[in-house]
Amino acid sequence: MDDLPRPTAPRGRPKRGRLSRSAEFERVYRQGRSVGNRFLVLYVFPRAGASDGPRLGLSVSRKVGGAVDRNRVKRLLREAFAAEVDRVPADRDVVVVARPEARDLAEREGLGGVRRELGDLVGRALAEGARP
Repeated sequence: MDDLPRPTAPRGRPKRGRLSRSAEFERVYRQGRSVGNRFLVLYVFPRAGASDGPRLGLSVSRKVGGAVDRNRVKRLLREAFAAEVDRVPADRDVVVVARPEARDLAEREGLGGVRRELGDLVGRALAEGARP
């Protein structure tokens, strides 16, 4: 069974690089640090003894829009995080919460706008000592 390929997410991101359990999200929300803007909120929490890369969790509620809109926002957030992942320490769990305005940003500016806003939050978190 060890010779079977690992399940991967679209664009080649390993599934283990994601948060999936409710308890993992809760830990980051309750104990992590947060920075936000009009479009997104970024929560960051260090994981003990983990060095296999930062893990990403996404929260995109129905307030953002229908299924098509939510999936577009999630896809763009995953792509934007992949571009920022080198700035994030390997032992961190990161949760990105999309606010309703994120849909408008995704429609108006696409990946470039989402990447800019997420990059800004990562930079602010680093500057404020949250070290995402």
